[in-house]
Amino acid sequence: MKLPRKKLTASVPTFAMGDIGFLLLIFFVILARAQDDSHIQWQPARLNNIEMAPAPLASVVIDTGSKIYLDGKEISAEELALKLSAVLGDAPAGRRHVFLKVDREAKAAVFEPVIAAVSEAGGDLIHILEPEDKPTQ
Repeated sequence: MKLPRKKLTASVPTFAMGDIGFLLLIFFVILARAQDDSHIQWQPARLNNIEMAPAPLASVVIDTGSKIYLDGKEISAEELALKLSAVLGDAPAGRRHVFLKVDREAKAAVFEPVIAAVSEAGGDLIHILEPEDKPTQ
């Protein structure tokens, strides 16, 4: 008497794949940054009364070496208006926020052309400041 063989199928266990994918997605979303400007060193100016700013479409930084960065990439003051116009695109007025971070030691000759370029691109300039430290008594 001949017994029929059972056919074994090789399959990948997929019952935990969804969980693993979800955990990886959460991991990468938490670690992702919209703009990586961590390599830029700057010291913000300080002010007493500061209010929170809305989310920007672009970020311009002038670092301690008076170098200009647009969204973490070094750029010249002459190119800034054109590149900033492209970043802002066709966003409506009032939502074209551009963060400007200027090192406290930067000279007017460096930051004034940047302010003019943001204005030329049609951006709503928001200067980023740090709250002033209150003296301890």
